[in-house]
Amino acid sequence: MFGKTLIISFLFIFFATSAQASDSIKIGVTLGLSGKYSEMSKMQMKGFKLWEKDVNDKGGLLGKRVKLIIYDDQSNPRKAKNLYEHLILNDKVDLVLGPYSSEITEAILPVTEEHGFPVIASGASADRIWQKGYKYVFGSYAPASAYSIGFLELLVRNNFQSIAIVYADDSFSKDIAEGTKKWAERFKLKVVMFESFKKDTENLDELAQKARAAKAEALMVGGHLVESIRMRISLKRINWAPKAYFASVGPAMQAFYNRLKADANHVFSASQWEHSIPMPFGCEEFYEAYVKTYNEKPSYHAATAYAGGQILEIAVKRAKTLDRELIRNTLYSMDALSITGRYSVDKTGMQIKHQNLIIQWQKGKKEIIWPEGRKTANPVFR
Repeated sequence: MFGKTLIISFLFIFFATSAQASDSIKIGVTLGLSGKYSEMSKMQMKGFKLWEKDVNDKGGLLGKRVKLIIYDDQSNPRKAKNLYEHLILNDKVDLVLGPYSSEITEAILPVTEEHGFPVIASGASADRIWQKGYKYVFGSYAPASAYSIGFLELLVRNNFQSIAIVYADDSFSKDIAEGTKKWAERFKLKVVMFESFKKDTENLDELAQKARAAKAEALMVGGHLVESIRMRISLKRINWAPKAYFASVGPAMQAFYNRLKADANHVFSASQWEHSIPMPFGCEEFYEAYVKTYNEKPSYHAATAYAGGQILEIAVKRAKTLDRELIRNTLYSMDALSITGRYSVDKTGMQIKHQNLIIQWQKGKKEIIWPEGRKTANPVFR
């Protein structure tokens, strides 16, 4: 009798524990919370966690609470790959979200593809991600090759003739540079310099001097926050101010201005989202909640992370299941709105409906200067 009671008690605990575990939906993600991508990754983590709170406040997904499992991949592709294997095989997550940077995203995709996990790339946009035949990765940004189109259009409108393009040797920066070169030539701009540099190069004086010697009117730098700051410091050090300086990623962040102060003024960049142009589907609520929660203004990195959660949320609700194949099929076919704008992908999973913005720091404020219908100020050239 005692043995039978013990077995019944054990079974009750086992099934109660299992039922409790199934009351939540586990979603895994890694971010470079330390290392070279830490500034952007920390923004993304805050965006993801705010989405987790908001979706649970609305009742969760499919009647279950969402539980995010976030690991620090230390901005290391190999570590990220191992951590996604751990999330899938050990943590038994139901779904995953994408890490920050194209480099890290490329590293984890063989794992997510093997196990059939859809990935919303809310921190990656290198074109080559969607040129490798992957079936489970979905873009939310405009592709890297299109980042600078608006900036180049502005150059042509203002009678620029030449541009120098330099870029870090990671996949995202390469795709931005190659896209800029292609579009510059289409706009009939003369590319007087096209050169890469190692990602960890601290002093960019030599490249700045080469661009000046090439008589470039505009200088474009493909990279992230660190590269955009280092080149601006180099330009000041060699006492050269091109008529226009554009750098990807970095200048869209408040950290760029905090580091450079007045030297940030007149710098151009691309942004995937700005609060000064409210988007539908909770943009204002996101902004206010973010500022209240973290006592800082969000960059587009935080907004795109939140939007990545929204897109996954929409797909799960439309599929009405956690079946990953059905969610994958839904992500391919759906046309939806998030706080960053429109989501729709082509047959490769590349984003085709989201348009980025061109911003410029003016008098200590980030202004939108392209596209025409959304601008908050006119561009200022030196």
